[in-house]
Amino acid sequence: MLNFKELKEIKGDASFRKFYRNKKNHSIVVYAIKDKVKNLLIYDAINKILLKNKILAPKLLGQNYKNNYIEVEDFGDDVLNKLLKLKKTNKILIFKKILKILIKLQSIKDKHIINFENQKYIVMEYDNKTLSNEANLFSEWYTPGKLNSFKNINFKKKYKKEIKKLISKLNFKNDTFVHRDFHVSNLINFKNNIALIDSQDALVGNKAYDLASLIDDVRIKTSNKLKNQILNDYLKTLKKNEIKKFINDFEILSVLRNLKIIGIFTRLAIRDNKKKYTKMIPYAWKMINYRIKNNKEFKNLKSILKNYFPKLIN
Repeated sequence: MLNFKELKEIKGDASFRKFYRNKKNHSIVVYAIKDKVKNLLIYDAINKILLKNKILAPKLLGQNYKNNYIEVEDFGDDVLNKLLKLKKTNKILIFKKILKILIKLQSIKDKHIINFENQKYIVMEYDNKTLSNEANLFSEWYTPGKLNSFKNINFKKKYKKEIKKLISKLNFKNDTFVHRDFHVSNLINFKNNIALIDSQDALVGNKAYDLASLIDDVRIKTSNKLKNQILNDYLKTLKKNEIKKFINDFEILSVLRNLKIIGIFTRLAIRDNKKKYTKMIPYAWKMINYRIKNNKEFKNLKSILKNYFPKLIN
């Protein structure tokens, strides 16, 4: 068993996991008690699927599941988020490389794998109920602190109804491997390649989701010009009759994701005392404004949000 005192704890994420660097083994130790199945067993299972499909992901080096940890390959600290914040960085070139990873990811056909406990793991569907529940985190965590109880009850009813309507307007089937956190904080530059981490939430869903996650990511501010360039580069990979449908799904999923993010970041502050994430909420609102501006499908949602949050909706 590892001696954790000999390891260096490194900065984690919003989850309940802890990460330690083992310099001797060139490895990262992932420790989790809460959500242990997802954070250890499923994480490695998804990594196995990625590796099988020639996507660089952390290889399992050892595991002590009984004692709540696994040991995986260490890709270092050269996270693309940091690289993209440097002035001299050719952003569009980096995003072109990322799109190649995304297209590889979306071509994955494997839906099951044998995990290190010798059990079959099946990648589940990112169904409408899950999408709806995630978007409703906005009304469960964010709005109670912003509206009085009477207004909040009324808002919730209208909001939930409209979210269901928007989800029903999605065109693409749930038939694509979706990482669900595909953004530059989970991509690492490693030996002239890009490694993908934090993959335990992967599901089979709408092919527009991961692109929305990448382009409208709240963790890094990019210009609308760059956002449009990345989107247009991706659209070149689609058939002509898919483009309009894809843009519709991309915009709906971007808005749903950013509403979810506002809810999650509020929950992190209230429930887990992780308040640093709330500073990204204004940018999430900015992204919502940007996407609901021109799409007629957002007419009702825009009206509801403007009525209850007039200062936040343009």
